[in-house]
Amino acid sequence: MSSDYIPVLTSEDVIAAMRTLRMNQRVNFWAFYSSQLGGIVTDPALMVLPFDDHMVHRGHGVFDTAGLVDGRIYDLDAHLDRFIASAGRAKLTLPFPRERMREIIIETTARAGHSDGAIRYWLSSGPGSLELTPAKGAAPGFFVMVFAGLVYPEHWYTSGLKVMTTTYPIKPSLYAITKTTNYLPNVLMQMEAKEKGLDNGVFIDAQGNVGESSNMNVAFVTQDNVLRHPTFDHILSGCTSQRLLALAPALVAQGLIAGVEVCEIAVADARAAKEMLLIGSSIKVAPIVEWDGAPIGTGTPGPVAKALLALLEQDMTTNTDRLIVPTA
Repeated sequence: MSSDYIPVLTSEDVIAAMRTLRMNQRVNFWAFYSSQLGGIVTDPALMVLPFDDHMVHRGHGVFDTAGLVDGRIYDLDAHLDRFIASAGRAKLTLPFPRERMREIIIETTARAGHSDGAIRYWLSSGPGSLELTPAKGAAPGFFVMVFAGLVYPEHWYTSGLKVMTTTYPIKPSLYAITKTTNYLPNVLMQMEAKEKGLDNGVFIDAQGNVGESSNMNVAFVTQDNVLRHPTFDHILSGCTSQRLLALAPALVAQGLIAGVEVCEIAVADARAAKEMLLIGSSIKVAPIVEWDGAPIGTGTPGPVAKALLALLEQDMTTNTDRLIVPTA
């Protein structure tokens, strides 16, 4: 047996260890609501879940993310609707009515004390056992995290990204359209790309049509200037993509694009596009300039990517449906 002594920790020891961990690995987590704790904490060392929560050891949970821009929450209702739809497909019971969850998200954001960042929220079936199915009588857990958000390199926007067709299979439709915490295929895709010195990957379905990227949607501008987006029946229905599809007709009026289509996109047609875009709530809109070693269009960022990013950023700061975060 090893001679190394393993201590039995007290609750005070555990909290001290968690604080040391957070000092060594600093995070910009500002406020966390837990229905299991019954309130909000602002100390990252206390932003924890029980290890036997079904979301932790079986991946049986769903999540979504909304943006916090200039003291206002952007597009929360669309994200919350998708969250509830994901919960239904995952057979998760809502712990509160929709309106109460919305109130908790807003109040937690107010307690964070920041005007810009991101708000991520989760639903789990709760703790109680390590079995495959949820523990009998387990109370569902609802969690909200307000944090600094994800930041991507500036050169992704100025010079563009390089991507590859991933060797990992696309998720079956049910799992692709449900925003669960089980992101293993997505993680492996991006790890594979980075190992090859690239930025991200792209899923292709069994019919040879373009799917999506790791945690972002993809879209294209055809040679005849049509903005095309893959159908949402076998990929995640990105709230940012949906919003941009509603905003994009403004570019038709400006003469930048000839139209907007949501359709199946064969790989050969996608590779022949003038522009290829990554779209998501964190990345917003970023141009892809190379796919599997071949240039997209001229191999440089195109005008539609830039125009769509400007449209989205304007909407994020002027849309009258944004929710004002009250002062805590």
